[in-house]
Amino acid sequence: MRMTHRPVLRGLRAAVLSVALVLGLGAVDFATAPDAVALNGKGTAGTCPTSTGVTVVVDFQELGGGTVVRCAPGDQATGLAALENAGFDVTGTQRWGKAFICRIEGKPTAATESCVNTPPASAYWSYWHAPNGGSWTYSQSGALSRKPAQGSFEGWSFSLNKTASTNPPPRVAPVRP
Repeated sequence: MRMTHRPVLRGLRAAVLSVALVLGLGAVDFATAPDAVALNGKGTAGTCPTSTGVTVVVDFQELGGGTVVRCAPGDQATGLAALENAGFDVTGTQRWGKAFICRIEGKPTAATESCVNTPPASAYWSYWHAPNGGSWTYSQSGALSRKPAQGSFEGWSFSLNKTASTNPPPRVAPVRP
């Protein structure tokens, strides 16, 4: 007889969602925040509470997902370091390594993007930055070339079939509560 844990998982998800709603945390999307609980031993969930650290926002946009916000504590050497130190799983390309980010949290999947060369201009992770309380700015340099200021925000947004002028910034305002 085959046992399944799906009813238990559904019940657990419903309970967590109920608690989140009661506490005013809003809905938790388990399908699009693959490791909302486990942060690879790094970072913390949510916006950095003070100006120490860098808040990292990953918006899955056209990949059918939501937005995940995490804090990379302390000084961050590069935008890539902030992304990884916030606990995100990052995959670069075979040819260029992490100089070109191909996947964040396993998205897009290997079935849609091989990550051999640079992702196409029509489907890639766009890189953004902002000061606390400011506006998102599309980064003119790569994540290995940019050092984020403590207290600032780093953003990653998946862009599908957009142009340089219609690339979507992350859907979370860069504001520390």
